Amino acid sequence: MVDIIDEIKEEVKKGEEAIKEIVKEVEEKIEGKKPEKNNKKSKKEPTEKELEKAAELESLEGTKEAKSLEEKKKELLKKAKKLKEKISGDEVKTEELKEQVKAKKKSDMLIPLEEYVKSGIYLGTKVVTPQMKPFVYRRRADGLAIFNTDLIDEKLKEGIEYLSKFDAKDVVLVCKREAGWKAAKMFSQLTGIRVFTKKYPAGILTNTNLPDFFENELTIVCDSWLDRNALNDTLNVRKNVLMICDTNNFPKGTNQIIIGNNKSAKSLGVIFYLLARGYCKTRGIKADIPDLDWWTEE
Repeated sequence: MVDIIDEIKEEVKKGEEAIKEIVKEVEEKIEGKKPEKNNKKSKKEPTEKELEKAAELESLEGTKEAKSLEEKKKELLKKAKKLKEKISGDEVKTEELKEQVKAKKKSDMLIPLEEYVKSGIYLGTKVVTPQMKPFVYRRRADGLAIFNTDLIDEKLKEGIEYLSKFDAKDVVLVCKREAGWKAAKMFSQLTGIRVFTKKYPAGILTNTNLPDFFENELTIVCDSWLDRNALNDTLNVRKNVLMICDTNNFPKGTNQIIIGNNKSAKSLGVIFYLLARGYCKTRGIKADIPDLDWWTEE
């Protein structure tokens, strides 16, 4: 009986070992199949020709890069040369353009630049007020301020345009400075605008009880210092002011200014000549206006 049991145990043990071996074989087969699957998914090994090509490209990469840099350098130098030639050409064109602009400015001026210079209209004083500083070009060695002639011409154009808005009967010109009497009287004669020289009658614009009282719309002031009574009266009645301003003038309450030397007979002659010519032309007044030389002669 015991022998039979022992035999059974021996057989069971052999069976368990056989099962273990079968399991081991199955596991080995499974593990052996996984690499096969991975191999299917893995990339194909490069051929010998492909390896040669890759090796050649890798070896020549540095040489090509150097060659590329050299070519780029040459191209940049070539472009720089062309750019330099272009800039040189542009500089010539710029200078030509500047000359053309200067020529156009001269041709657009009311009178030739030389006439402005001859009259001394550009000469200011040693004193420059804050309001007149923007119109000053520079100072001479003796301290006199110099007006920008382009701005002188521009302000005269604006002054003519502004003056031309008013009828002659509504305008009065005041010029106490003797240097401007001759030109002021001729201006009045040509335009029909009333003029006061030597002395301005106090209160003529403000005092209604005066027998010679009259109302005006615009007062032309030659110098705010000498003609301050007329300026103050005009401002008191809230009328318009067109003022000739030197560098030492304060354009207080002025609606429009004309800049320039208001102390010289020649300079005032140029200003009144241009005002008369421009006013008569705009208003359609037929007048025999003397040449500029008459206005600026001693």
